[in-house]
Amino acid sequence: MATIMRNIGEIWRCANLFRMEEYEELGIGSYQDSYLVDICKHPGVTQEQLSKIMYVHKSNVARQVGSLEEKGFVERRPDPSDRRNLLLYPTEKAAAAMGRIREAHAAWRELLLQGFSEEERELAGKYLERLAENAKRAEGRRGGAQK
Repeated sequence: MATIMRNIGEIWRCANLFRMEEYEELGIGSYQDSYLVDICKHPGVTQEQLSKIMYVHKSNVARQVGSLEEKGFVERRPDPSDRRNLLLYPTEKAAAAMGRIREAHAAWRELLLQGFSEEERELAGKYLERLAENAKRAEGRRGGAQK
């Protein structure tokens, strides 16, 4: 299992370096694309809900959302039903950035899967989905973030 985790870590670090370069023109960091994708997918989400969707600590969500807000990608609006909550909405700038983000994700996926047959691509996807489900289930048992 140590080899699997080491490989996953290496893939993650290489992906971050790739995305940093790809997103330089957008002015976002390699971690911020995930936040934009989920905020665009779930407009009106709260930071707490986003934390659970992404399996990320609330303090990281607050920090990244604050940075994205400063850069003009996200706006926080009071929840009409509970003024204590702030709802997160993508701006037009975020919507415009999504095309570039999708292109970068597709390019990275193709780089990772070079030399894989169609069957191997499907199997790799299925195995990674199972690993992710096991990870979520394990985190849920600990009382951590859940969807």
